[in-house]
Amino acid sequence: MKQRILKVHPKDNVLVALQNLEKGETLTYNGESFILQDAIGAKHKFFTTDLATGDDVIMYGVLVGKAQVPVQKGSLMNTGNVKHAAEPFAYRGAQYQWQAPDVSKWKGKTFNGYHRKDGRVGTANYWLFIPTVFCENRNLDVIREAMHNELGYAVTDKYKQYTKHLLEAYQQGGDISKVDLQPAAATANRPFKNVDGIKFLNHQGGCGGTRQDAGILSKLLASYADHPNVGGVTVLSLGCQNMQVQDLLNDLKAHNPNFDKPLYIFEQQQSQSEEQLISDAIRKTFEGLAEINQLKRAPAGLEHLCIGVKCGGSDGFSGISANPAVGYCADLVVGLGGKILLAEFPELCGVEQELVDRSVNQPIAEKFIHLMTTYNAQALKVGSGFHMNPSPGNIKDGLITDAIKSAGAAKKGGTSPVVDVLDYTEPATRAGLSLVCTPGNDVEATTGKAASGATLILFTTGLGTPTGNPVCPTIKVSTNAALTKRMGDIIDIDTGPVIEGEKTIEEMGADILDYCIKAASGEIIPKAVLLNQDDFIPWKRGVSL
Repeated sequence: MKQRILKVHPKDNVLVALQNLEKGETLTYNGESFILQDAIGAKHKFFTTDLATGDDVIMYGVLVGKAQVPVQKGSLMNTGNVKHAAEPFAYRGAQYQWQAPDVSKWKGKTFNGYHRKDGRVGTANYWLFIPTVFCENRNLDVIREAMHNELGYAVTDKYKQYTKHLLEAYQQGGDISKVDLQPAAATANRPFKNVDGIKFLNHQGGCGGTRQDAGILSKLLASYADHPNVGGVTVLSLGCQNMQVQDLLNDLKAHNPNFDKPLYIFEQQQSQSEEQLISDAIRKTFEGLAEINQLKRAPAGLEHLCIGVKCGGSDGFSGISANPAVGYCADLVVGLGGKILLAEFPELCGVEQELVDRSVNQPIAEKFIHLMTTYNAQALKVGSGFHMNPSPGNIKDGLITDAIKSAGAAKKGGTSPVVDVLDYTEPATRAGLSLVCTPGNDVEATTGKAASGATLILFTTGLGTPTGNPVCPTIKVSTNAALTKRMGDIIDIDTGPVIEGEKTIEEMGADILDYCIKAASGEIIPKAVLLNQDDFIPWKRGVSL
């Protein structure tokens, strides 16, 4: 018989409904009976004991909230009876001992990647267009349409044909409701077989903000230019903006003194016309595409994998199925000598002490504490705070407090020691698990993970999201089978079998690693890549949760 309820941790005083439960039902878990005082929707929780006002609510073995009113055993946890609470944290010199998982199955395995001269290995080979200022976004859009369509990278043809057929039906007096969207035609033959895409970093910065914003943006763009998945770069500049081309070049040199990829710079205020600017940029980029097309995929050890782990559109199953499965995959990657990047600092609120205790030394732990406390203080100063991170969708699907969301979110980082803590745009250089300071929202977080060097992103979701990244293939991992069935056009991996009791976390994690190896080799193209879901939002370091 399928399990209907679950206690995540022995210390918990709540149980999770794995399916819809009716009011008045009597349920038994580990020999104890519970009469439900309310209907409990799948993904939501009910209390295993009576609680008085102010009593602790425990889930994942940690404090996740405080009872706001007296609650009865068997009643539903909701925003009216529980508010966010988390334990204080500090460095205490814990000696963390980690038992790495068995990685013998993957010993000696490789993926086919693009080897860069500095020793890093990309999982893709992209040409990147960078504007130094938002004034150049339109020029990038013109170039994108021209080059994507003619070089076989466009994915919008089916919608163009759909609009054309709607127009024809309208002009002929027909019923447009009878016009069907046709499947996309096969991908056009690409002349540059070893170029996986041409990507564009449209953004709203570079001028008009603070000089600090321009400085952070410059470092971010430099990290993308130097990304192992990028083969060459075209920069478009206006000329008079805050973020000067020389700033970008200085940051690029600081990021990688030996940067040697093709790099072409065009400044509009020095050109004869917009037409000349765009045609010159297209022609020179075409030459660059021919150059980077000479590089072919070749075998690389799995220690060259650098995987960012992210959750978005999270639900009450995220911390039970997808995130722990991705976490087990993360432990496998660490055990094989690779890198894992866990970010979203607002979604680590409530599990700080565990991460501090897992830090390999005091300076790393102190850096994490400093970034977390400073970030939260900035949010509190403007009337917000990490406790306000959960979205309406999160709450509706069972994530009642930020600490509940965070305790589940942290599971995707696995259990290995924290070897480094990186501020925004700092590159990952150490094998193992690194924490990266970013907001929790989807695009700012994925943007930051790619900036630190992630060459794949595992993105878990319970509600569904179309988020991707321009230079880092993003793999969508569903928490439940219903979402996979409903939004199968954007989901790559379904961890619903964990909820159904058909697979263990370990089995699912191994499947995810196998998928990552194929994606890193170009054998499987994640759906976010196929759909050109190329989201890019720089973080201005203001308050963003």
